[in-house]
Amino acid sequence: MITKETEIEDLVKEIPRAVTYLMEKGIRCLRCGEPIWGTLETAAKEKGYKNTEIETFANDLNKLMNEETN
Repeated sequence: MITKETEIEDLVKEIPRAVTYLMEKGIRCLRCGEPIWGTLETAAKEKGYKNTEIETFANDLNKLMNEETN
């Protein structure tokens, strides 16, 4: 399950489509081919997102993960 504490590196490994999703939100999770370290929460807060928005991201990413496994 994806939470705001999920590490970006793990997120990208679990859900490759998360890269596109996060980039659409202005959260870059790859730079020069290397994953950015830290949590979903840290990366989102650096872009000014609030806790409720971060929870929405986690929910959306869990939906993406479910789509990929089904």
